Amino acid sequence: MAVAELTSPTPAYTHTASHLRSFSQLSLSSTHLSLPFRRSFRPRNTVITCSVNQVQAPVSVQTRQPKEKSDCFGVFCLTYDLKSEQETKSWKKLIKIAVSGAAGMISNHLLFKLASGEVFGPDQPIALKLLGSERSFQALEGVAMELEDSLYPLLREVSIGVNPYEVFEDVEWALLVGAKPRGPGMERSNLLDINGQIFAEQGKALNAVASRNVKVIVVGNPCNTNSLICLKNAPNIPAKNFHALTRLDENRAKCQLALKAGVFYDKVSNMTIWGNHSTTQVPDFLNARINGLPVKEVIKDHKWLEEEFTEKIQKRGGVLIQKWGRSSAASTAVSVVDAIKSLVTPTPEGDWFSSGVYTTGNPYGIAEDLVFSMPCRSKGDGDYELVKDVVFDDYLLKKIRKTEAELLAEKRCVAHLIGEGAGFCDLPGDTMLPGEM
Repeated sequence: MAVAELTSPTPAYTHTASHLRSFSQLSLSSTHLSLPFRRSFRPRNTVITCSVNQVQAPVSVQTRQPKEKSDCFGVFCLTYDLKSEQETKSWKKLIKIAVSGAAGMISNHLLFKLASGEVFGPDQPIALKLLGSERSFQALEGVAMELEDSLYPLLREVSIGVNPYEVFEDVEWALLVGAKPRGPGMERSNLLDINGQIFAEQGKALNAVASRNVKVIVVGNPCNTNSLICLKNAPNIPAKNFHALTRLDENRAKCQLALKAGVFYDKVSNMTIWGNHSTTQVPDFLNARINGLPVKEVIKDHKWLEEEFTEKIQKRGGVLIQKWGRSSAASTAVSVVDAIKSLVTPTPEGDWFSSGVYTTGNPYGIAEDLVFSMPCRSKGDGDYELVKDVVFDDYLLKKIRKTEAELLAEKRCVAHLIGEGAGFCDLPGDTMLPGEM
């Protein structure tokens, strides 16, 4: 076992801008090493001492002069040539994934799916970069410990911190889960402002330090407008790279249609959620299909589709909170996984998926400069295109206009966060988002 510890004669480091903890598991030839690594901060240009005991490793330990920003952590700094390993045929190049709100319930499910290889594949090494807050930092350390104890061979690095400018450095995926929940008596306009400030700062950090082609999925509510704020504060990253999570709504809609039709959920395809992730969202049964047939040909009860089905999807999150006393976490994590896989896996021929994306240049006549859930297809390269072969009727158009009006009102409310002058809130109603309370 090798233990490397950075110590300092100076007083203990106090939490200020950021904290980092990193670890890795690896397989070298036929020897499996699990090396704990503890790190505490010390002033720059001081001497780092490492003790290495009882290790029979096929590579030598190399000491390196400390840099202002370390480019690796854990055992890779000491015993392992990661770059050389990446160049072998057995592994793909390491990808870096940032997750905000990493100590929360959604992330507690999501992180282990990422680390297991379920999302990016069984031959894709990853580095997890976890963003928390000063208040959640101890819990974040606990999350890192659990990941460490799980011995995932694909999880090569984990770092934790509270400064997005450090955590987001060079990341290729940013999953922005963390957001302030809506408290008792809080107006929705206040929630938009509070969370908007968080996502404005995270957008600036991504713009400054992330990969120029980083893919961003915003989960924290109100996710459509938070995504718009984030992209507006990251002008050097393509606006097309930002997504608001509406995949959970799509999954819920597929489930209810399958139950009504008496089929398994994989028989439901072409399901679109239009608009905002709120109670104005539009689950589109007009273009959806069951066993390849239009839903309205399979489910003859059109009143049920227009009323009960639509309302059930719009309010599903709130009902779950009433039943369970907390918002959905596991199913949200599953939907984040589904959203990522839809971008890194080619969309099946003739099908599509839902995502909240930037509307500028859309073919549907929806207002420009919003983040609006629409039907998308992907070639599996992380990018997407909007689906053109969809149809509309008066019912669908009326519903879409309502959710569009809500998003335009939200945009006016956060104008001060997207560089469009003073914010003015004239929200058309309090359409509570699932999980806000």
